[in-house]
Formats: sequence, structure tokens, C-alpha cells
Amino acid sequence: MRILSVDDSAATRHFIKKAIDVLGFEFLEAGDGKQGLEVLERENGNVDLILLDRHMPEMDGMAMLEALKANDLFKNIPVTMVTVELERDEIHKAIEKGAKNYLIKPFSQENLVGKIMESLNIEL
Repeated sequence: MRILSVDDSAATRHFIKKAIDVLGFEFLEAGDGKQGLEVLERENGNVDLILLDRHMPEMDGMAMLEALKANDLFKNIPVTMVTVELERDEIHKAIEKGAKNYLIKPFSQENLVGKIMESLNIEL
């Protein structure tokens, strides 16, 4: 399994990488939505899950989510939004735009692993 973390926080990406390493999955990363799309292009869309931060410079998570769902190569990759947003409207907006799951920061490694497995339809 290959998981792409798109987040402008290097510390958050490092935390996510540790969880993905424990699962034995391959970790890919990008610092914003534009870089995330570049990684996907380079990898020919060969990614099993995208963990996507909502608030980032250059291209935020909602803009990247819209770009993903508009691209035939990327539209079926499950996306879990990762953000500090607590407002229900933001969660509903992301789900309506095609996000499969939502994870609120701060989160534990246990919560992260649970959301990853749920998003990949893998039973724990």
C-alpha cells in the first residue's frame, strides 16, 4: 500500500510517516496541494490513499480535492481530510466533494491508524 500525506507541517508529515512505517506501507509526502498533484503525476496515480490537510499555502486541501475528483486518473483514490477544523460545515463540504473520511487534529497514532485502515477498507 502507498499512502501520500499532503500537509504543510513537516512535523505532522513525520508523525504520519511513523504510523505508516509501523503498518509496513510506503510513505509519500508533499508540502501543499500543488506538490501533491505533482507527486501523483510522477507516480501515475499509483497511490492507495491520500491524507490531505485542509489548510495549506499555494493550493489548499479543498482545491486539491476538487482537482483530484476532476481527474480520471486520480478520482478513485480515497481521500481522508486531516485538519484542525471542528465545524460540521467543513466536514460536510469535504465529504460532498468526495472525501471518504475526516480526521481532526490533534490525533493519536491509534486514531490515525484506525482512519487509515477504515479508509482502505481493511479490518483491524
